[in-house]
Amino acid sequence: MHEILAALRQLRKSPGFAVTVILTLALGIGANTAIFTLVHAVLLRSLPVSNPKMLYRVGSNSDEGGESDGFPDQDNSGDFSLFSYELYQHIRDTTPAFAQLAAMQSAGERMSVRHGDQPARAERTEYVSGNYFETLGIGPFAGRLFSSRDDTPEASPAAVISYAAWQSSYGGDPAVVGQTFTFQGHPFTIVGIAPSGFYGDRIDSFPPAFWIPLSNEPLIRGGLSVLHTQNANWLYLLGRAKPGINAGVAATISTNLRLWLATVPAYNTNGNAALIARQHVELTPGGEGIQNLQKQESKGLYLLMAICALVLLVACANVANLLLARGSAHRADVSLRMALGASRTQVIRQMLTESVLLACLGGLAGLTVAYAGTRLILSLAFPNSPQLPIDPHPSVVVLGFAFLLSLVTGVIFGMVPAWITSHADPAEALRGVNRSTQDRTSLSQRWLIVFQAGLSIVLLVSAGLLTRSLANLQNQNLGVDTANRYIVHLDPLGAGYTAATAAVLDEQLQQRFAAQPNVASVGLALYSPLEQNEWGEDVYITGRTDSHPMAIYDRVSPQFFMAVGQKLIRGRVFTDDDTKTSPMVAVVNQAFAKQFFPGKDPVGLSFGTEDPKFANAFRIVGVVADAKYGNPSGGIQSMFFRPLKQERTDLTSPSDQAMEARSMIIGAIVLQFKTPPQDADGLVRRTLADINPNLTVSSLHTFQYQVEGNFNTDRLLSRLALLFGVLALVLAAVGLYGITSYQVSRRTSEIGVRMALGATRNSVLWLVLRGAFRQVGLGLLIGIPVALLAARTMASQLYNVRSYDPMSVLLAAGALLLAAAIAGIVPAQRAASIEPVTALRTE
Repeated sequence: MHEILAALRQLRKSPGFAVTVILTLALGIGANTAIFTLVHAVLLRSLPVSNPKMLYRVGSNSDEGGESDGFPDQDNSGDFSLFSYELYQHIRDTTPAFAQLAAMQSAGERMSVRHGDQPARAERTEYVSGNYFETLGIGPFAGRLFSSRDDTPEASPAAVISYAAWQSSYGGDPAVVGQTFTFQGHPFTIVGIAPSGFYGDRIDSFPPAFWIPLSNEPLIRGGLSVLHTQNANWLYLLGRAKPGINAGVAATISTNLRLWLATVPAYNTNGNAALIARQHVELTPGGEGIQNLQKQESKGLYLLMAICALVLLVACANVANLLLARGSAHRADVSLRMALGASRTQVIRQMLTESVLLACLGGLAGLTVAYAGTRLILSLAFPNSPQLPIDPHPSVVVLGFAFLLSLVTGVIFGMVPAWITSHADPAEALRGVNRSTQDRTSLSQRWLIVFQAGLSIVLLVSAGLLTRSLANLQNQNLGVDTANRYIVHLDPLGAGYTAATAAVLDEQLQQRFAAQPNVASVGLALYSPLEQNEWGEDVYITGRTDSHPMAIYDRVSPQFFMAVGQKLIRGRVFTDDDTKTSPMVAVVNQAFAKQFFPGKDPVGLSFGTEDPKFANAFRIVGVVADAKYGNPSGGIQSMFFRPLKQERTDLTSPSDQAMEARSMIIGAIVLQFKTPPQDADGLVRRTLADINPNLTVSSLHTFQYQVEGNFNTDRLLSRLALLFGVLALVLAAVGLYGITSYQVSRRTSEIGVRMALGATRNSVLWLVLRGAFRQVGLGLLIGIPVALLAARTMASQLYNVRSYDPMSVLLAAGALLLAAAIAGIVPAQRAASIEPVTALRTE
């Protein structure tokens, strides 16, 4: 306690020094705490459920999602991670190692939800099995949570609302429980509210607002239902294990899986029977939930954590230099204490107490930085996710991390100054500090500057690589034109449209929007480019006996290619004559033509999907330029397009028929305007309301906004890396300025002697600058190889940038040298202005 009070008195005597150190550490500790808040929430946090350690996922923690016909693994590795409803029931009934086994939709969907007289809302929903909440081990906030009794065809349709949706969308009205909501036009009773803090079975950018029993899927989807389609895989499985579960459970499930597959005709045709033997499941820990978002964001978060750690080390080196300079300035006081009997241990303990106290104060200030920083990062990374289940407030774990980081930081930056100061010679110090032209701390201070410079170049190179990568992503040729274009996402299913009536809606949409005076073209599609939605099919070519690779496809209207700016290369695009009664046609992109018809003109040739017997299902009538529809950082995918008006009648599989019907119902409208519209939102909503008041707009944005949404993570990494790099550069420059100024003051007599012996002011100026550049140069020599090595570890985060990019290295080195020149010029000019007579009088 005595040491703490003494440290407080010392800091009160030097408020400027204390504030500088605390602010420096607040930035370093705060940045690290902010990133750790995200790492903990996204990567380390368990589901807010009962005993999460007993939860296991049946299947690997892959990021597969959506729906898949047949074997769900695209690389034929045999890894089953998606399951059909009947397969789920089979595994549930044949696996006694699980006390409960729940199923949940792998990719939630937006539904049109109406409550009373309020306008319909597009809400995120998720189909789950009746034992879902029981498996997770949670209770309701209000009302009740549905059970297996609610998951039967005979039960009245029931739904559970999330606490967050109840608060944000329905004002926290307790009367919601027991009331009737309509989902896609069908009445459901809200039986309960999920507990506060529960966000579902995974961390998701858009967590579910409602949970609905799986048995209600046919009611909502009607003829598009896949619930009882044996080879429609669309469910994740999460089980609560009984005590004593062992590794043999996965082998047992795999055996039962293969036995079941052998009984399903869809898995025993077209040579697929040979693949059954390799099918298997993995059993992975499920306490952190389905880890789709974790896998997507983990590399970026760990990269930010590493960058923040480097910033903190730069800050520590800077504070250590300040403490060394302060210790040297107070060397006489320390020497006097030791001469009066203070032991070296007492001196070290007192200085460490002061440094730890400074670090803890910096940590407290850093919590404010961390809270603001976490909110900023969330807004940058997930700008359209107001219900994201990540709390920016520091949790107990985060507070513990900040406290531990403060203690470690205090010891790190306080140990060396305390050790050096405690080894000062009392007799020499008491004889007069100014008589010594050398300072034992100067060597340590110089090497700390070298250390800072080396770390700064690592951060600057990393920031340069990520910035160039982002620029390459944003400026690449995506194959589409975003100027004066808007994307409207809507839900015709929620308004009661089916595959049979979709054509009428399409015609109305085309005519009404085209009649608007500022609209140049109107494109309708199953999905639009770069909206993170893809549909795929295996492709069959007559005469080819090799494996049937997959291509993605879209269903579009005749004006779609004009609306998105995708150019026609040869042949034609669709016309109004491509109808149900005309031959089935398709338009392909250049990548498709190159992959499936190398060296040939594909126009007039045929291909098929679903089955080899349909190899001549579509005749190619045109080739369009390549464009990216999926991940913009990936390559161009082979892609084909089909007209919205044409429907296949040769399909016999129920799942194929359901997918064909679903593909005829649009999900996006692309509007190209002649000039920038003044009120696109009002125009769209008025037009849709005139057609059908029940048509719900899921989202409405410019095409450019949709494209840029794909770069949120890359933009976040680039901006934060650049921010941290600049912060490290400023800290290094401040440290260099401080140590150079200190050295000039210590060498006043020496400089006076030099000038008295004939040294010019320019030579003194260069003497000081040379010392500064020498330290930075050593930092560059050490830091550049480390930076290149670090760049190799972040290669997966870069797009079209080499990890040894010379431009990034040159720019980073130039920035550091410029900072060194700015930091060194003021002390150098001060040294050059010293009057020899005045300097010699100080001797």
